[in-house]
Amino acid sequence: MAPKAKKAPKAKKPPKTKKAVSPEKKKKLSRIERLKQQQEEEERKLKEEEEARLKAEREAAEKLEKQQAKARKWQALIEKAESRKNDELEELYLLEKCFLDAEKVKKEVRVFSKWKHYIDCDGTPDPCITPEINTYISLWKEKTNENIDTVMKESKLVLSLIEKLELALLDTPPHELTQKQIEQYQGSILELRELLHLKFSEATETLLKEASSLVDTDSGNMEKIIKDENVTLYIWANLKKNPKYKRIKFGDTGVGFELPKALATSDIAVRIFHTNYDHISPLPVILKPVKSEITDTIIEDSAEKETAKDEEVPQASLEEVVQNQELMTSSIFEMDTKTESSLVIFKKSMSSIRDYAEMKKEESEVKSVSDSFSVGLLAAAPKVSVPDSIYEIINDEDIVDLKGFTPLGGIYHLNILKLPPQSKQVKGWTIVELLSGGLQPFVYPPEIIEETIDTENPYPPIEIFIEIKKNVVFFEKPMIARWDSQGNSWRTDGFVSLYYDMPERTISFSLESVFPVTLIQDTHVHMPYESWELKPIDLNEAVLNITTAYIDIDIQIKDNQCMLTSVELGDEYDLSHLLGKWMNITNLIIAMKETGFNIFPSEHSHIYVAVNYKDPLVEMKCYRQMALMASAYSFGWSRWNKDSGPGKIVFKASEFLDKRYVAESKWFLFMFDGERAQKLKINEYSEEFSEELDDDTEFHSTLYHMIKDFTSEAALKKIMDTDYLFIDVVCKLLLSTRVLTFA
Repeated sequence: MAPKAKKAPKAKKPPKTKKAVSPEKKKKLSRIERLKQQQEEEERKLKEEEEARLKAEREAAEKLEKQQAKARKWQALIEKAESRKNDELEELYLLEKCFLDAEKVKKEVRVFSKWKHYIDCDGTPDPCITPEINTYISLWKEKTNENIDTVMKESKLVLSLIEKLELALLDTPPHELTQKQIEQYQGSILELRELLHLKFSEATETLLKEASSLVDTDSGNMEKIIKDENVTLYIWANLKKNPKYKRIKFGDTGVGFELPKALATSDIAVRIFHTNYDHISPLPVILKPVKSEITDTIIEDSAEKETAKDEEVPQASLEEVVQNQELMTSSIFEMDTKTESSLVIFKKSMSSIRDYAEMKKEESEVKSVSDSFSVGLLAAAPKVSVPDSIYEIINDEDIVDLKGFTPLGGIYHLNILKLPPQSKQVKGWTIVELLSGGLQPFVYPPEIIEETIDTENPYPPIEIFIEIKKNVVFFEKPMIARWDSQGNSWRTDGFVSLYYDMPERTISFSLESVFPVTLIQDTHVHMPYESWELKPIDLNEAVLNITTAYIDIDIQIKDNQCMLTSVELGDEYDLSHLLGKWMNITNLIIAMKETGFNIFPSEHSHIYVAVNYKDPLVEMKCYRQMALMASAYSFGWSRWNKDSGPGKIVFKASEFLDKRYVAESKWFLFMFDGERAQKLKINEYSEEFSEELDDDTEFHSTLYHMIKDFTSEAALKKIMDTDYLFIDVVCKLLLSTRVLTFA
């Protein structure tokens, strides 16, 4: 029998662990202990709350003390600024008399110019003298059978007379011009325009009568280009009437045309007459500025007190004197009705004082800086009701709004003419058949068209090719417009198959009939500006840089002259007439506008551009005081100007002596509201705008004295040595570009 198997030993059970017993279970708290513990907890909370309350009270007290200290310091600074306000305004008043001195000099120059013209006695008329210009117009009208060379030579004189009249309207202070003179000058301009165009038509007729002697040997037709610096005449006479020659290009230019068969077989001539000037667009409306009743009262009271020398004249504060000077010597632009009203109301009722009477007597001879130059300045004339708004008259979307768009590059007169009878040589005699009525247009398409079963149009449009001159710059694809003589406006309709070749600078289009045409550019293509900086170069010399969406423009000012020194463009442009040429500010602005560099807002620009509106009086004060320091200080655009509100202007400034550029750490921000100037604690890279005053700085009543606190002796001497004509031109350039509002 087998032995029994051993049983496996039983596994030992792990020892039982004892469960932890909480002290509460071990010992249960009594009721008294629970109450005591609860009381301690409440006392602890009360103590914490008391400590927090005391801390909050201390912090509030400290904050209040700081606010009170800040308010006391602020009040002390204001009181200190008020205590020296009269002295600062008195000094500024004396400094700003340089603008009146400049106006005196310019008036003397105008008088001397008239006198010089009189004593020169060169046979040319003074266009501002009505009998002289009327006599000239009558005498030239009587001359007949002038050839094209004679008319071109005479056209230079006519254009110079027109330019003198336009400059007289722009440069002469409004108080020196009567409404009758304005109407007379503009009437003379229109007469000279019309007469010049008539003379070119007569000279064209004379030329076409000799077409048979000027034929091209290849085509048998006459093809000729005649030009000078002002006009270019492209003339083609269809002598052979061969339909093979219906597409004509004038020489190596981009100008030409393609005729339909009906015209290619007719006795016609085609004239494309390009003028660099615009003698078609309506003249701007210029009205005599209307003085306010307040201003008239001031003048009358001042005159009465001046004549009553035995009476004692009450003295007013210097602030009123300076305000009176600014009221009378500054034209303020009018953005809207609210602004216009505020500019009349903002002055206090002023006493008649001897100082002001003397100043008014002086100003009666020389009008303000701004008034003397109406292009782009803060215009003094009230809003013109013709029209008050562009929307009142322009209901047709095809009509070009000349407040928002500008003809650029001159006018192309397109004409299809009846070929006049050709001269014949008979036994040494030249026989010409004379027709009454002068040069006759060829009507195309004919007014009466015979009905045919042919579906093809027997009178298709005429294709025209024109080229964009290299002396004008289009920053966007230009619009093309035709002149509507009945509506007295430019229109964009009526063009067929319009094609642009911008690399070749040519445009082709078709017209059912011919009209004068022009190219149109947005007047405000460079507005608003991206940034700007006015930087001194030397004594009486500075440069204004304006950066737009398309280009950087540098305008240099030296003494009383200006020059466009730099503009970033390609080599395909010829700007020799403008770039690097010294001229007065009026001529510079006109030349820049005609070239396509319009950075000079008009009184209507706020309708078309989102502006950073600023109070006009504050803006004008800024420009005047910046100009005073332009020989030693650099001023520039600040991003915070948009956040400061309409009544305050923020810009950056830095002393600039013998430097090439201003380091970012050397720029400081200043704020000016017309009555108080201060240096700000923030910089261009701060996270948010703040009007907090910079440490260890004070308030001043003028921008000039605010910046003067940080000016070295060398810079101050440079400022005091600055010529008043330079200051005047800098101020006008700033007023013309209005960088504080349009950037």
